[in-house]
Amino acid sequence: MEQAVYKGLGRRKTSVAKVILTPGTGKITVNGVSPKEYFPNALVIQDMEQPLDITNTKSSYDIQVKVSGGGFNGQAGAIRLGISRALVSANAEFKSSLKKKKMMTRDSRVKERKKYGKYGARRSPQFTKR
Repeated sequence: MEQAVYKGLGRRKTSVAKVILTPGTGKITVNGVSPKEYFPNALVIQDMEQPLDITNTKSSYDIQVKVSGGGFNGQAGAIRLGISRALVSANAEFKSSLKKKKMMTRDSRVKERKKYGKYGARRSPQFTKR
């Protein structure tokens, strides 16, 4: 008998995370290593695991993640959305509780591009009167 596999794709800033959820013991791997080895601090890992805490499924699924692009915070946000989407595909009853905690919405905030004649996205050169 083939094991059930649930997939979810998450994006945040310039990060893209592909999440594969399989029924198991709660083992999480990010790009082939454990989250403690991959991420620099525990707050980022805690942010990444929020959907599992909300649905009380931390020890029910094994999670494999391939993430690329961006920094650690963006990657954790992308993984969080991917886990949420995979959990909803596994069990549709999780959608309402995840949606209440805003885990199902993609955070579309990205860095604004630099414009010509400016020092950044909006910062103008200093004005000299005389």
